[in-house]
Amino acid sequence: MTWADWHQRSETLASEASLARQAGQTDQAQTLYTQAAEAEERALRELEPSKARTLGITAISAVSLWFKAREHHRAEQLAFSMLANETLPQFAAIDLRTLVQAIWTEGSKKEAGVSFLPGQVIVSVKGGEVITGGAPLDLIVDKVQTIQALFYRTIEFVKGMPHRLHGGPIREIQDACRPWLFQAPPGSYQFSVAIQEPLQKDFFKDGIKPGQVAWHFLEILKATVDEQREALETIVPDKQYRSTFLKLSRNLAPTGRTFAQMEVRAAGESSGVLLMPENRSTINKTLREQSPPETTDGEEETSVVGILRAVHLDKDWLDVTVDGMSVHIMGLKDTIDDLIGPMVNRRVIVRATKSIKNKLRFIDIELDE
Repeated sequence: MTWADWHQRSETLASEASLARQAGQTDQAQTLYTQAAEAEERALRELEPSKARTLGITAISAVSLWFKAREHHRAEQLAFSMLANETLPQFAAIDLRTLVQAIWTEGSKKEAGVSFLPGQVIVSVKGGEVITGGAPLDLIVDKVQTIQALFYRTIEFVKGMPHRLHGGPIREIQDACRPWLFQAPPGSYQFSVAIQEPLQKDFFKDGIKPGQVAWHFLEILKATVDEQREALETIVPDKQYRSTFLKLSRNLAPTGRTFAQMEVRAAGESSGVLLMPENRSTINKTLREQSPPETTDGEEETSVVGILRAVHLDKDWLDVTVDGMSVHIMGLKDTIDDLIGPMVNRRVIVRATKSIKNKLRFIDIELDE
């Protein structure tokens, strides 16, 4: 059999494995991923040394499949043998190092004495002020907080809990599904997130597979940046949850000044959800269409750009400092804590309506990074 034959066989088996995993057939998925990995490694052996790019792509695929099959030792062995190959392209070397780090992370998770849900999410921030292996602390802290909020919201959503307006997630959620941060290899700036496994076996309601929390998270994130609203409405039918997911995703997307792009992907995958500056515009357009601002006679829409200094959700107001002057804005309505909380003392853009008497009524808020 040729490279093409083995590679095609591997793709077929990997596709079947993915479907089995989505259906919750974990053992069947693992068996199929093992067979797919064996086929892809056979394809790798059939390649001519001169086909460097194909060699790199096939090597990444084979190591990734061994990783998905949870054959971590075989994945690591193959990765190191390919990294020692002088003809391996640079892009493949970078991806293989990322996979090796994911393998090591799995080992660290076992040593921690804590069980984790299957799957981890790798976050990569690139461009702007971000350098290889380093990034501004406030930028990363902000993005980590937003990702944590998205994970908690995803868990609440899949559990069928009412949409939370104020305060953090209930103690049960925080204790049962605590997000953990792990190092990832420097390639711009990267980190991975894993979710601690609940001690209660019946924590999730019937029909929800705990092992798919990361998959749900990525599915929702992808739908928020897609211009096709129907996909998000199908995945998240609840309007309040939909608005919250959109706004949290918008806070992840770059403006292009501090950093240029963020990629969020499942460990073992070569690509995932890519957030670019244009995604902010897409999300803002979706939010406007979903909840057009209500204006009365004499009101006009305006924007206030400044430092968010004070917020009182119970009393329904916030204050923004603009050129040393405090601007008071009322009518926060259903603005949520985990969206607006991390914005305090940060530069923001507030959309509002202004009345004839110059009173401002809140529409929306986002970071002005």
